[in-house]
Amino acid sequence: MARTGKLSAIEVTKAKGPAVLHDGGGLYLRVSATGSKSWVFRFQLDGKRRDMGLGPFPDVSLAEARDKATTHRRQRQDGTDPLAAQRARRQAERVAVAKGRTFRETAEQFIEQNKAGWRNAKHRQQWENTLATYAYDELGELPVSMIDTGAVVRVLEPIWTTKPETASRLRGRIEAVLDAAKVRGFREGPNPAQWRGNLALLLPARAKVRKIAHHAALAFDDAPGFLSALRARDGMAARALEFTILTAARTAEALGATWGEIDLPAKVWTIPAERMKGGREHRVPLSVAALAVLATVRPLALTKNGEPEPAAPIFPGHRRTLPLSNMALLMTLRRMKRADITAHGFRSTFSDWAAERTAFPHQTVEMALAHAIENKVEAAYRRGDLFDKRRKLMDAWAGFCSSPAGGKVTPIRRPLAATDG
Repeated sequence: MARTGKLSAIEVTKAKGPAVLHDGGGLYLRVSATGSKSWVFRFQLDGKRRDMGLGPFPDVSLAEARDKATTHRRQRQDGTDPLAAQRARRQAERVAVAKGRTFRETAEQFIEQNKAGWRNAKHRQQWENTLATYAYDELGELPVSMIDTGAVVRVLEPIWTTKPETASRLRGRIEAVLDAAKVRGFREGPNPAQWRGNLALLLPARAKVRKIAHHAALAFDDAPGFLSALRARDGMAARALEFTILTAARTAEALGATWGEIDLPAKVWTIPAERMKGGREHRVPLSVAALAVLATVRPLALTKNGEPEPAAPIFPGHRRTLPLSNMALLMTLRRMKRADITAHGFRSTFSDWAAERTAFPHQTVEMALAHAIENKVEAAYRRGDLFDKRRKLMDAWAGFCSSPAGGKVTPIRRPLAATDG
């Protein structure tokens, strides 16, 4: 057997490079020109020399390096490749760590790595909130490798019949996280959150749980009277609701609007893609009535140069740098004793009016509502946004909303004051 122990601790400490010092038994100390030092175990395999790193000095002392070299020499005597054994051990450790990863850790990693492909920050927040509210109590600290169908059902059952839409989205998000975990080697086997052939046998289909409740909408024949009453009210929330109705926009789109999105000379409101549900930029033609609403709130946003800041909200709350909340519109409806309808429901009012009282094509109405085109072939060939046709549609809608209905429509005659917000 080759003699070992040729080096002393002092020699190792004082060694200068470049040099390779031999301790015996296949153990070497490599010293670079810069003075860094590392241990190497050298052995023969199938007639070829193999070098195996044992770690740097002084992190690995001389005594520790000798112990490691002794272990690897014994492996060679038993016919084992030390490098192959080391790789197998590290792989086993990685697998053990991976299988110990919790659902929460895996979900957070999934969200972080996919956020760039999502429409906006709100989508990420919805993912985080849904999982934190409904899934983490049951699944959060469980290793993803141990989650089974029973665990998923325990999460979904409490809300499956009371909040079917939320429960369906939650199931899909759990399924996506577990699919990603399988791809990364954190778990094996079928996905316990899969619907077909799995949860479909245990839970009723969402469509059969209860009829989907639509946003309560005002009958379109009542729209002129409602607008008359709304225009008689002061306050920023009343103006925001009126603008929402006149543009047939989603509530969040209207409340989040900034002055930088408005082109007054062109009479266009351009909503950027990141604020749209469909993830595509949407141009809204502004009728004279919609422009009148903007004229009432614009004085509050003017700066020293006589123009609003582009990032300033059109409909600010009490803190002028932040927009109104949805609650402000809800409270306006309640004060008008119209708790039976919602702000979002006015999109249905607009759609019903267009279908029953006008000859505008369905495609034009759908484009005005910024609905996605379900027909993939049609979507592929649709290049324009029917803007000119939509301008005529929105002008007609504003004219209908401003028509007398049981009384004269009350116009807005003055700009809002700071105290009206």
